[in-house]
Amino acid sequence: MRYTRSMKVATVAFAGALVLSACSESGDGGGSEDAASPAAIDCQTGTLSGEGSSFQKNAITEWIKLYQQQCPGATINYNATGSGAGVKQFLAGQVDWAGSDSALKPEEAQTATGRCNGNDAWNLPMVSGAIGVAFNVEGVDGLVLTPDVVAKIFLGQITTWDDPAITALNEGVTLPGEKITVFYRADESGTTDNFTKYLNAAAPTVWTAPPGKAWPAGAAGEGKPQNAGILDAVKNNANSISYLDYSDVLAGGVTAADIDNGGGPVELTPENASTAIAQATNTGEGNNIILKFDYTTPEGYPIVAVAYEIACSAGGPAAQPLLKSFLTYTASPEGQSELSRIGYVPLPESVESDVAAAVAALQ
Repeated sequence: MRYTRSMKVATVAFAGALVLSACSESGDGGGSEDAASPAAIDCQTGTLSGEGSSFQKNAITEWIKLYQQQCPGATINYNATGSGAGVKQFLAGQVDWAGSDSALKPEEAQTATGRCNGNDAWNLPMVSGAIGVAFNVEGVDGLVLTPDVVAKIFLGQITTWDDPAITALNEGVTLPGEKITVFYRADESGTTDNFTKYLNAAAPTVWTAPPGKAWPAGAAGEGKPQNAGILDAVKNNANSISYLDYSDVLAGGVTAADIDNGGGPVELTPENASTAIAQATNTGEGNNIILKFDYTTPEGYPIVAVAYEIACSAGGPAAQPLLKSFLTYTASPEGQSELSRIGYVPLPESVESDVAAAVAALQ
């Protein structure tokens, strides 16, 4: 299924609100005091545990707060240890659901069938957003990069900020002759997976390593744990660069480069990310929804991502009724409307309706 047509309609509808909310965001990642109350929820009681994606941490934290305000008999915990760790814990039966910036691999899906007592695990896209190429260069407030230049920086082929390949893209900007310090995610990460998917697709002659949750051997940089470690490293190290989800770019007060995919420089904004997300196709089957992005598109900001909630379709944990109730809220228009305030892009209407239908089918 290709979501393009209706997703573009949603892009227009969301654009104004997204841009205004991004401008007014306080930057704490935890929502504002005047956040709208969730609509009526079919509250369930008990304790629910999830683990995984740090990309969606701010979204899950906000949703948990709002759900528990209305459903005080529920306790929901989420540990943002990274997508790879979350999937491993879910497959081992240590948590009730996983958050991952990448859908389950075929071998993981097979293992999940055993974990779900003979039933499939479904990938449910819930949090969409973008990944910024965050930089800290003294005196430089804006930067334009192309896929090939980004790839060469992260491979260590471009090593100084005044390299001709960078200065040619940034006429009028005084770039220092300082060494570029590259940071990458040390832990297995869906953010790494999506970032390397972009490089592999948009700069295929330069970035030849296959995409993956682990930073490829031979690439440049120093590893830092989770998004928090990357944010701290970029903020506190001059002349540095890394990749970071937009929510943390916004909350952390760092600057992301404009990306030129061939159609001119595009700024990282929710509106521009929505334009690129509008090119997504669904490669999954039935209620297992897997989105594939066109990373080569010149339309919109191209380094986009989605976080999936991975759950047993049936035969799940004892907390499955609470999980279904919680995900019903997060997939609802009310739940999705919270995302624009904290640096994410709400699911376009067509995707949201499919995800809501899949959550309703959980047993």
